[in-house]
Amino acid sequence: MIEEHIEAQGNKIRLLDKDTINKIAAGEVIERPASVVKELIDNSIDAEATDIRIEVEKGGKNSILIRDNGCGMSRADALMAYKKHATSKLTRIEDLDTVSTMGFRGEALASITAVAKVEILTRPPEEITGTKIVIHGGKVLETSDAGTAPGTSVHVKDLFYNTPARRKYLKSDRTELAHITDTVMQLALANPDTSFTLLNEGKPVIRNAGSNDLFNSIVNLLGPETARSMLSLKHKTEDFEIQGYISKPETTRSESDHLFLFVNNRPVASRAIASAVRAGYYTKIPKGRYPVAVLSLVLDPGEVDVNVHPRKAEVRFSREKELEDAVTAAVGKVLSEHGLIPEIREKGSRAFQKPFEVSGSSGRLQVSEAQETFQKKIAETEVSDKSGVPENISKTLREKAETYTYPVKDTERKLRKSERLIDFAGEKGAQETLRVKEQDSKLGEEKEKINIEEGQKPKPKTNTDPLEDLRVIGQVSKMYILAEKGEDLVLIDQHAAHERILYEQVLRIKKSRVQELITPMTIDLTPKEKVLMEEYIPYLEEYGFGISEFGDNTYVVTFVPEVFGRLEDPELIHDVVSDLLASGKVKKETGVSEKVCKTLACRAAIKGGAACSPRQMEELIEQLKKAENPYSCPHGRPTVITFTKSELDRMFARIQ
Repeated sequence: MIEEHIEAQGNKIRLLDKDTINKIAAGEVIERPASVVKELIDNSIDAEATDIRIEVEKGGKNSILIRDNGCGMSRADALMAYKKHATSKLTRIEDLDTVSTMGFRGEALASITAVAKVEILTRPPEEITGTKIVIHGGKVLETSDAGTAPGTSVHVKDLFYNTPARRKYLKSDRTELAHITDTVMQLALANPDTSFTLLNEGKPVIRNAGSNDLFNSIVNLLGPETARSMLSLKHKTEDFEIQGYISKPETTRSESDHLFLFVNNRPVASRAIASAVRAGYYTKIPKGRYPVAVLSLVLDPGEVDVNVHPRKAEVRFSREKELEDAVTAAVGKVLSEHGLIPEIREKGSRAFQKPFEVSGSSGRLQVSEAQETFQKKIAETEVSDKSGVPENISKTLREKAETYTYPVKDTERKLRKSERLIDFAGEKGAQETLRVKEQDSKLGEEKEKINIEEGQKPKPKTNTDPLEDLRVIGQVSKMYILAEKGEDLVLIDQHAAHERILYEQVLRIKKSRVQELITPMTIDLTPKEKVLMEEYIPYLEEYGFGISEFGDNTYVVTFVPEVFGRLEDPELIHDVVSDLLASGKVKKETGVSEKVCKTLACRAAIKGGAACSPRQMEELIEQLKKAENPYSCPHGRPTVITFTKSELDRMFARIQ
């Protein structure tokens, strides 16, 4: 009676209809095409599939087809599966405390069918006839018998066709494909015993045959060069088991997106565990660099909460600090047991590097017997060397490796390079600036004479430019230039300052200053990076890179922008590519060009931690003076900070 009376009054608050509720709820689970792929693959894994095939069109916006050879569903189960909160993985609330399956909420298929046109084909191995169900926008349009192979096939078409606002905010086809590729790659690394195939517009993007060998998956998905640098890790405590591979200190990335973490075979994002892995390297890798790691953590399901978010990407640990300590200890132990002297490999053509060969009809790369024998000999040598080297010498070697800084010669080379670029790109501009300054100075002198003639006292000249008349005092932490300006103290961030100088020159010169490499360099990319690389190549070429495809996930670099000077390390090229691809956002003309310029300048600039002589510090300041905007780096960080004498007096409580 009361409820009927309230509704009759026409109040503003009312219950939403069922369709609207389902579409809103679907947005929490299905964010983009990659979300559909993840949820359906999770179901395939729970169905104990050993072969999963993913086919997408237009970045998954138009079509996503996922086939598996799992246990399949009966007609009754298939008609129930698409309903909200229908699941075979939970029977009571207590089961949430011990979830061991990939899915359990019963929301994925319901969310997908609410915002797309879906066709399901399924058959259990014990049945002769399969079932076909067609669902559009949550409504079943067709149910029929169908001939199909054992397993389940889910075809998702026109994602977000009935929620155009969501579809409008999807990124480019290439970007959405990159997200799908990253999702499949993570699941393939988490399940090396399962075969994964990803096709885009009929062309293969990922092929990883299930071999139950994680190292083979690393070779296929992260590339042979990365795989060569991986160290096996196995660590077990009473409560946790940690296993997988971590890279040697010489193999690092500028972003943490090559750190793959799995908890009970579930790909997860955990800042705490990622930080614990990084902490295990301590000072063996530079600040701001991240290792490559593929780590699987096995622990009691009751110790981890996977029901934090509908997408199940985030987890909480009941004993997070203990787990962090275990991960850090495991990483540190493995690194301490291996020699940390970087390997020197022949650069150039892969003809000189043959630790892997193709064998078998599957086409998977495997370690050759000769290479295995060679690696065993190296391992034996490392053991004997370790036991034979005096402890004090071994300690000295470790300290040298940990406290390495860029030499003064490296700083000199980079300063000479930026000076030549300034001369090339801005000579006329600098002359014009000088002419304007001289003109302003003459006008100022004339105005002062007029004031004197009119009986006005001339104002004392003050130099407000923080970079003028500086007296260099020294360098702090091999990172900041310490200088004095009158009674004021001036600090200059050497990396940010040089980055600003190079950024402005790169903007001006673009492709006009390039250098050809004597020996072309090859770089291995992950499938996700390759997908995005195809979008970026025209922009990289515009700024002086010569890059072309050289194998499945390999590219060859034949020339580079002169801003890099003499180039010897292919890691630098990989860092540039990694920086550009890390965000996965491919913007149009100005956005991409701006990003390329910033990345080139950052990678070619003097590093924080680089030694500088007094003359080099003065030279850097002189170059910074010529910049149009010398007071901030391209990313917006300050290059110069000034402490006035009064501020210093206040800091030391000298002002009464």
